[in-house]
Amino acid sequence: MTKELLRFHAVTKAFVSGQSQLVILEDLDFVLYSGTSVAITGKSGSGKSTLLNIAGGLDKPSAGSVSFLGRELGRLNDKELSSFRNRHIGFVFQSHILLDDFTALENVCVPALIRGVRQSDAVKRAKELLDRVGLSDRLQHRPQKLSGGERQRVAICRALVNAPDLIIADEPTGSLDEESSSGIETLLTDIVREEGKTLLMVTHDTQLASRCSTVYLLHNKTLQEME
Repeated sequence: MTKELLRFHAVTKAFVSGQSQLVILEDLDFVLYSGTSVAITGKSGSGKSTLLNIAGGLDKPSAGSVSFLGRELGRLNDKELSSFRNRHIGFVFQSHILLDDFTALENVCVPALIRGVRQSDAVKRAKELLDRVGLSDRLQHRPQKLSGGERQRVAICRALVNAPDLIIADEPTGSLDEESSSGIETLLTDIVREEGKTLLMVTHDTQLASRCSTVYLLHNKTLQEME
């Protein structure tokens, strides 16, 4: 039986805008199981990134609860939540958010070193991942010396370095040209599957979404599974 990884229970998210309240998500129920890949699509401004931020513990719901591996994230303090994210979740954003003063290798090592992994072990794992994505000859290059596709490959390796349970990807090909996008699509879905991880992704790219086992449309503040 597939293990439940993440559960949204009656999640509502609202933002105060002047004298009014803007509801982004409303009474949303959602379950994500280990080993699956899920894509979320929807119009710009529909709340897709907000949903991912809540799933990853970067934001909190206004109402309802989010449980990850049976732990309710709302019960964790900031330090516990930061440690939980570092251990269990890897993030890939539309913008790679690499550290400009660090090499590709050093950028990938950062989450492992924060976790307390020995430097030699962190470097070994980072080199293995970078080799798998075809960047073994770019280890000492800083982000500004890498192409957009190469920077996103580094970001994927960084997300995987701690072997997290869940990879959260927010428009991972959104800033890339068509050729680079195609390569990143294949790489992301293949490497997540090979590592036996779970993928939760927001994308406008229907081709990328079709690579996932389940596709949801975020519409009218809730999720609808696509046929």
